[in-house]
Amino acid sequence: MKENKRHTAVFLDRDGTINEEVGYVDRIGKLQLIPGAAEAIRRINESGMKAVVVTNQSGVARGYFEESFVAEIHARLREILQAEGASIDAFYFCPHHPREGRPDYLKVCDCRKPAPGMLLRAAAELGIAPGDSYIVGDTLGDIEAGMRAGCRAVLVRTGYGEESVNLLAAGPQSGGGETVRPEHIAADLREAVAWILEDRKERGR
Repeated sequence: MKENKRHTAVFLDRDGTINEEVGYVDRIGKLQLIPGAAEAIRRINESGMKAVVVTNQSGVARGYFEESFVAEIHARLREILQAEGASIDAFYFCPHHPREGRPDYLKVCDCRKPAPGMLLRAAAELGIAPGDSYIVGDTLGDIEAGMRAGCRAVLVRTGYGEESVNLLAAGPQSGGGETVRPEHIAADLREAVAWILEDRKERGR
């Protein structure tokens, strides 16, 4: 039997990458897209790649909101994006925290970035080839998670991105036994996706 072709994906951090970084998004009204984010996701959709959100949401562990509220935020994000002709294929979130929080969520897990668990789970469930895929995020934890999953990583300067760029400029940042280094640094998600599409073309994907 012929093996099914595995998909290419762009894994997307949420806060600071798609929507504005405002601390904890604990009210629907705090959800505001970063300019150009919907257009960028629409371009991912049009390319045939999957757009998959992978986000740490330790506000659940800390008791700021429930997992059901994260689902509400993601439903609202879908609505906002759909109005702009863009869509997310799947959402994955980690509700845990290793040092703070309610007992059910206080744990060292394999899903909280920089661990790659969310990406690997998505790859297994959605038939994604991590080695052909990308991650875009505003923190070095995002970059490390992508690298550990085998993806090419792009750092954006939105959200905590400038702090992350400054950390890189200060010297090598190690994580997971290797140096954390993005393939590219972009101004925002729109520029990151433009780079990804060009990179795929150059690599004959």
